[in-house]
Amino acid sequence: MATASRDEFLARLPETFRDWLGGRRIEEVECIVPDIAGISRGKAMPAAKFVREDRMFLPTSIFHQTISGDYVDMHDVMQWTESDMVLKPDYATATAAPWADDVTLQVIHNVEDLSGRRVPVAPRNVLKRVVDLYEKKGWRAVVAPEMEFYLIKPNLNPNEPIEPPVGRTGRQMVSRQAYSMSAVDEYGKVIDDIYEFAEAQGFELDTIIQEGGAGQVEINFLHGDPIKLADQVFFFKRTIREAALRNNCFATFMAKPMQDEPGSAMHIHQSVIDTGTGRNIFTGGNGGPTDAFHGFIAGLQRYVPTVLCMFAPYVNSYRRFVPGGAAPINLEWGPDNRTTGIRVPISHPDARRVENRVVGMDCNPYLALAASLACGYLGMTQGLRPREAVAGEAYHRPRALPRDLLAALDHFDEAPELTEVLGSEFCSLYQTIKRDEVETFLRVISPWERDHLLLNV
Repeated sequence: MATASRDEFLARLPETFRDWLGGRRIEEVECIVPDIAGISRGKAMPAAKFVREDRMFLPTSIFHQTISGDYVDMHDVMQWTESDMVLKPDYATATAAPWADDVTLQVIHNVEDLSGRRVPVAPRNVLKRVVDLYEKKGWRAVVAPEMEFYLIKPNLNPNEPIEPPVGRTGRQMVSRQAYSMSAVDEYGKVIDDIYEFAEAQGFELDTIIQEGGAGQVEINFLHGDPIKLADQVFFFKRTIREAALRNNCFATFMAKPMQDEPGSAMHIHQSVIDTGTGRNIFTGGNGGPTDAFHGFIAGLQRYVPTVLCMFAPYVNSYRRFVPGGAAPINLEWGPDNRTTGIRVPISHPDARRVENRVVGMDCNPYLALAASLACGYLGMTQGLRPREAVAGEAYHRPRALPRDLLAALDHFDEAPELTEVLGSEFCSLYQTIKRDEVETFLRVISPWERDHLLLNV
């Protein structure tokens, strides 16, 4: 790189990355986009080549892959021409890959077609589409996701059950110790590496706690812009996995990895700001809740079953939703009530917010945030009203959520107004991919079937 070009390039990068770089030369750049599953796809190249490029190309087929790597057939005669998409770096997302052997920069790229139009099936663009609708109303959505995940013993044989890891005491963690500081200390080296990587990447964390399962951890983020927070969750899944691997364990974001342990969720806290006044539209002049607040909740009650396949995107996701299993099976709401699917946390009136507790940690964060904000948007713009708040325990109320992925997919196209908000091209592709994944799963013969059916039927 010529000196002038290098200086100009570095000036585009966030200050946190330049601080981490500390005068070293960038050796490699990872040019990435999140796919439908939330997996990082893209290209890696020498930094010198990246500086000379203002764009690059990837085939549209990266968005046609299932979680197993198969390609779905959209019955589009042009699908298999593998036409190129244009990727342009979003320098605001640039961050370090501090676990890499070389000095490495990661950059999320915007995805456009050759005419400069956003590619509608790209998950980040789906979220942008919903955020744009808020902006047209003079609103700014604010979110704060919570990440739950498990640290597990390395699982090299998929036929073997997943087990908790061995901690610093040399003992395997087998008990549930929610909020225990001693439990967090058991895998303190992993947590230390997570903090170290987060600081290098410029990510601000709110809290880290021991969750309800053996080896289950929760990380909370500070509230902010939906696209920025989705980018952080996207980056942070890889960050956590790398920190775990450095310490001889795995990190899994699977919704229900262990049969007798609680599942992992990505609860989403949401509020809406009036861009003209800077005030939270969920709170009125008298400090009480507004019609917009009640409309947002009602939108979740009305539309979450329609988009549950985006909150719970895999066959395993639905194993979380069992009565009394720490995950909601209903869409009731209530103040400070963790047994409801929609919770209103204790807060100052200016910080009044709505927590969606249905979302699983196996979701694509861009799609989950887009779907949740879309539900609230429709509830507010349609003037919907929620049911009465629930004051008591709600775990054993009647199920309001589809029981499995196939049932959820059957609901996905029942609300054309929601399809319009998310984009019809995306919805068609998403449903095709998910139905293909279900059919692939149904071809697998499980150990349960061999145990109970082989010699008994």
